Amino acid sequence: MKCIIPDRRIDYDGSQIASLWAYTLFKVQDDSIVCFRGSCDVSAFHMIDLEDRMNEEKIESPDMIHFIAEHFDSTSLSLAYTRQRLLSCIAMEALIDRKVAVTRSGDDLYHDGHKMSVSIASASPVSQKIHFGINVRSDEWGSLEKAGISESEAEALLAEIGSRYASERDDIERDMRKSRPLGVFT
Repeated sequence: MKCIIPDRRIDYDGSQIASLWAYTLFKVQDDSIVCFRGSCDVSAFHMIDLEDRMNEEKIESPDMIHFIAEHFDSTSLSLAYTRQRLLSCIAMEALIDRKVAVTRSGDDLYHDGHKMSVSIASASPVSQKIHFGINVRSDEWGSLEKAGISESEAEALLAEIGSRYASERDDIERDMRKSRPLGVFT
């Protein structure tokens, strides 16, 4: 799995959840996770979560670290949500390693009872997509800044979460290739 960290900011507007986004922008045809920093402002048109859309929720932040994962091995929505939870757990572990008191409920991370992340998973005819974002700064929500994470540490966290997710996916692939099928006892 490729872990891509662009050398520029990218503002997330929801269009990045489209299939083949990493291919069109970075020429990557493999499974990938693109890790970047930028604002977040998702219009109703790009909202995947129908509950958020019907409730006219605002999904916005002045500064986030973002992760866009795409997998081509399946179009299972259940597997996409399972991978989303894995990404959320990896992010939580990375924050706990930095002594941040963070909790997780489903795919959401919380610091001092304040939600600090947004996430969605979906599937298309060709792939599964995941967006996971953590507020770096936010007046309204929890954030890395409020948790005591510096600007430079936010950048290191972005790289660590992305590389740990890609490494976890590669490790799963290796494990699959060494396991014999059930019923084969030779």
